[in-house]
Amino acid sequence: MAERNHTVVTEFVLLGFTQNPKLQVVLLVIFLFIYLLTLVGNLTLATLIKMDSRLHTPMYFFISNLALLDVSYTTILTSSTLMTLQAARKAILFTECALQFFFLCIALTCECYLLGVMAYDRFMAICNPLLYTVIMSTRFCMTLVLGSYLVSCLNAVVQTIFIFRLSFCHSNVINHFFCDVPPLLKLSCSDTRTTELVHFTCTAVVVTSTLLIILVSYIYIVVAILKINSSKGQRKAFSTCTSHLAAIFIFYGTGSFMYLRPSSKYLMDYDKIISLFYTYVIPMLNPLIYSMRNKEVKEAFTRMLGRKMCSW
Repeated sequence: MAERNHTVVTEFVLLGFTQNPKLQVVLLVIFLFIYLLTLVGNLTLATLIKMDSRLHTPMYFFISNLALLDVSYTTILTSSTLMTLQAARKAILFTECALQFFFLCIALTCECYLLGVMAYDRFMAICNPLLYTVIMSTRFCMTLVLGSYLVSCLNAVVQTIFIFRLSFCHSNVINHFFCDVPPLLKLSCSDTRTTELVHFTCTAVVVTSTLLIILVSYIYIVVAILKINSSKGQRKAFSTCTSHLAAIFIFYGTGSFMYLRPSSKYLMDYDKIISLFYTYVIPMLNPLIYSMRNKEVKEAFTRMLGRKMCSW
């Protein structure tokens, strides 16, 4: 009953990174630069895959979906991040905060499942090459992507309901640059044990299920590669997986560290730096990760540039 007497919070104030005006200007330029790189890199990759028929394969279909997903949640984040660096009043409405969390939860969960789906795709390509085109049909690939989004939406709905039903009365100042779970839990004057349990369980289910798919797929992949007689053949087979593995290690490493911890271990200033990796750095690096060592993407990019030059 006591919780009902507290003042209802209608807005939150995002503290951001710093209150130093000069440093805010520097950070504003840096974040704008990162966002533009992310936008250009991911949209170029998605457009390249769409335009070049030689890249119309399951692997590149999943990569293009990942690229568009990275653009989506980076765009959602950038608006609030830039607000904390230039606005005099850094307020975000309660409903806006809930919506931001909801869509970010969908995007980050979906990224986990897409990485799992991509691992399964590599497993099918390397371990069952003769059946690969039959099993990984366009319809099946679209079903996998749609299924990833549906599960992500379910996870987001559950977590958003449990987090934003809490009472917030200690303060309305969020020590972060977006509406994230750790700082919101610290602001609540409700009993957060159930919410923390739901959040941990949902996150653990997502991470464990997708990592299990990835682990099993790569165990079979490694076994299949070791059966290849020539070292050249082994390198060629494994080279198709290196980009995906790099993305997995970076994304799961930072994400698991952030969310699979008890709330007593949260250190807001330190966590903001960790959050930067999976919210800004990874979406910026993904186009490079999937194209730098990818001969097919490089050739497709060269062909696209050639067509543009000829049209001029």
